[in-house]
Amino acid sequence: MPIKVVDQLPAIGALSAENVFVMTESRAASQDIRPQHIAILNLMPNKITTEIQLLRLLANSPLQVDVELLRLDDHVSKHTPESHLNCFYRYFSQVAEQKYDGLIITGAPLGLVDYEDVTYWDQLEGILSWADSHVTSTLFLCWAAHAALYHYYGLQREIRGEKLSGVYNQQLVQPLCPLVRGFDDEFKVPHSRYAQVPKQRFAQHDDLHILAESDVTGPYLLQNSSGSRVFVTGHPEYDVNTLADEYQRDLAAGQNPRIPEHYFPGDDPAQPPLKLWQSHAFLLFSNWLNYYVYQATPFDLGAIGRK
Repeated sequence: MPIKVVDQLPAIGALSAENVFVMTESRAASQDIRPQHIAILNLMPNKITTEIQLLRLLANSPLQVDVELLRLDDHVSKHTPESHLNCFYRYFSQVAEQKYDGLIITGAPLGLVDYEDVTYWDQLEGILSWADSHVTSTLFLCWAAHAALYHYYGLQREIRGEKLSGVYNQQLVQPLCPLVRGFDDEFKVPHSRYAQVPKQRFAQHDDLHILAESDVTGPYLLQNSSGSRVFVTGHPEYDVNTLADEYQRDLAAGQNPRIPEHYFPGDDPAQPPLKLWQSHAFLLFSNWLNYYVYQATPFDLGAIGRK
């Protein structure tokens, strides 16, 4: 079944052109079925691009997914038109009393900023605490994964000597875990970040389980024992040209970036890259929706968080 979104959301046209089935609210209203309610807290600067990336992955499921886009209170987005945000997003304060089957928190370009120096850190910490009693399972992407690991477990990241940028092979560590059901023993994932948490620090927490990793990227995919928290330190949602766009952006800014590794054919930025990670990205989101959201959530959303 498809995802359900507001009728006029621009992502509908882009995804329809890819033959991705997206159901509008008006059509979904005629169906007598309990959809999965998924909220996306979009922290990325270009929110429209991120919407398309995430909705593409959520749409690859037999479940009907009712998506709600959220924004932070008192935070001004500089790269997305305010008219778009006003039309398609709700402030978190407007939904704080609601409960959701699932929540996705995206990355943010804050890899070199101390958590406590992030302008919205206090509100984000409040949202993370709120999610424990209002959401069945939360999926954290890239910066949000590290921020959540710090909030929940006190795991401080380390800043790398240079930015990790490229497409890297990941190896399965726990192949029988439902979240990676159907995964190959080795698969590719884009990464784009300055920080990582050393692997040995995870051993201090019995509730954290590494599902996939590599020597270069460190732990990539983790979850807690219940599956209510899923941490993804890479960017499986990235489009084929996202790393190229970031590379050109950094070049234009005079940062002298390293060419993304294992991305351009022959490491030649003049050659168009190939998208070699999409199948596992689809599988990751499908498994999360099925095993950690749909199978775990009560039919009555109000029952989430009840003891």
